[in-house]
Amino acid sequence: MEIIKPTTIAGIMELLPEEQVVFDQIKNTIENTFAEFGFANIDTPLIEKNEILFAKGGGETQKQIFEIASESKDMSLRFDLTVPLARYVSEHFSNLNFPFKRYQIGKVYRGERNQKGRYKEFYQADIDIIGNNDLSIYNDAMLAKVIFEAFSRLNLPEVTFHINNRKLLNGFFESLEIVDTTEILRTIDKKDKIGLEKTKSYLEEIVGEEKSTQILEFLENKLEGLELLEDLEKFEANEKYKLGLSEIKTVYQYMLYLDIPKENIKIDLSITRGLDYYTSTVYETFINGYESIGSVCSGGRYENLASNFSKQNLPGVGMSIGLTRLFYQLQELGIVDKKAKTTEKIIILPMDEKYNFYAIDLLKKLKAAGKNADIYFESGKFKKKIAYADKINAKYALIIGEEEANNKEITIKDLSKSDQETIKFDQVEDYFTNN
Repeated sequence: MEIIKPTTIAGIMELLPEEQVVFDQIKNTIENTFAEFGFANIDTPLIEKNEILFAKGGGETQKQIFEIASESKDMSLRFDLTVPLARYVSEHFSNLNFPFKRYQIGKVYRGERNQKGRYKEFYQADIDIIGNNDLSIYNDAMLAKVIFEAFSRLNLPEVTFHINNRKLLNGFFESLEIVDTTEILRTIDKKDKIGLEKTKSYLEEIVGEEKSTQILEFLENKLEGLELLEDLEKFEANEKYKLGLSEIKTVYQYMLYLDIPKENIKIDLSITRGLDYYTSTVYETFINGYESIGSVCSGGRYENLASNFSKQNLPGVGMSIGLTRLFYQLQELGIVDKKAKTTEKIIILPMDEKYNFYAIDLLKKLKAAGKNADIYFESGKFKKKIAYADKINAKYALIIGEEEANNKEITIKDLSKSDQETIKFDQVEDYFTNN
């Protein structure tokens, strides 16, 4: 029989067990934070009808979709968690309480071009707050607080939120009598990648030299925090601009009051996010000192989540962490340990199969005490058994030989110190309680 070379599809992350434990700990930390702040977990299907996924139009999204091979061919794998959320809220509207605070951590699928750090299958971690007809602007600050707390618990370098407001930005453009802002926003969105000179050149092609200069002067304002907000009040603009300025000022002040340090909040007038999708607050989040890897969490406020699926007006605000890409970047940069950080793992090593029942009695005792313990039943010399304990990152090896079995004892080897001692079987619970 011909042996098929075992390989995964390009653009799929598959982890070794010790890496998977680290990934799961990151995912669980984020999930626990979301839940502690009152967000309810939902689990939408991996597969959605095409009419749902393409409700906002096809274009580039449709090119990246993975369709399901079936006779009807009317379903595909989800490409994000937001469209399924829109369908979910519309379908279950009468059974939900608003504001509806939801989180979901799950895999999504996109036909991404093969390149380092980009995946066809990847986890996203999303939180959203959905209102019925209206939603308080204070939620925009609370969402940032939840994300800040999640990243703080991951023991990573601190993150900084870059925030802006689309009403403020669009109001400014309208004051310059710029009607079509699509190309301008796309150019601004690429500013950090293409540099200031190219940005200026592209803007001049779109709106001319004078307006290009005015736009860049606005975007490149070097003031920060409250000083920047006060300076923005001097601009004589329209009502949209004033409303956007009022909103961003409120969000900024509430983020401060929620104990996000001012050093971790940057009002960044060049943040645009998603072009037509977002209508008010927008966020990009960067790990301090590692800004080159790009935003690790982004999102913003949208006017009506489910306009394609419902006549209900459902405004919301959401943020999303690209969890798979984040994990990859953290490992590449050495920011997160590649070895599993588990609870103290105990491995029981019977030196002969005739001591297996004694080993099982010991396992029962450790499990009753809530310990992370297992038995290595395989035959072999002591060196092989200890080598296995090392490879699985066990902290303790509990050795059972003839002498231990005859005397109802256990030899405990602390693998982190290379120390060992022998205790009575009945003392094992006390030993692991006090060590």
